[in-house]
Amino acid sequence: MSLRERLQEDMKAAMRARESERLTTIRMLQAAIKQREVDERRTLEEAEILSIVEKLIKQRKDSATQFRAGQRPDLADKEEAEIVMLTAYLPEPLSMEALDALIAESISQLEAAGPKDMGKVLNALRPQLLGKADMALVADKVKARLNNG
Repeated sequence: MSLRERLQEDMKAAMRARESERLTTIRMLQAAIKQREVDERRTLEEAEILSIVEKLIKQRKDSATQFRAGQRPDLADKEEAEIVMLTAYLPEPLSMEALDALIAESISQLEAAGPKDMGKVLNALRPQLLGKADMALVADKVKARLNNG
């Protein structure tokens, strides 16, 4: 089942179960997907939909942090609940060992020698890791590996 089909089924299930928060989150995700499709005048691929999910999760994390800092735990809790619902649409995250192995393999294939090659390595890894790893963590690991030789 594609991610798009899964969203439709989950939306129907949320409607039947009268889960308004879940329904709102799914509709928000579908609206973001539709907006991007309208903007680009084409149907998005699965990887592009996953990048939208990741972007929405990142936005929710940033908002939750801001709400906590602003003494609004009620709004922060709402954002964190949406993060949990959106995370269900991401693939299973990679283990640290598998991530390290992919980074090492990519560095050796590209013959990356130093920090100047970091962008090349990250661009090669991005399609493989989409939705499976936090790219900020990946960037830190790649940087550390390239700086240490």
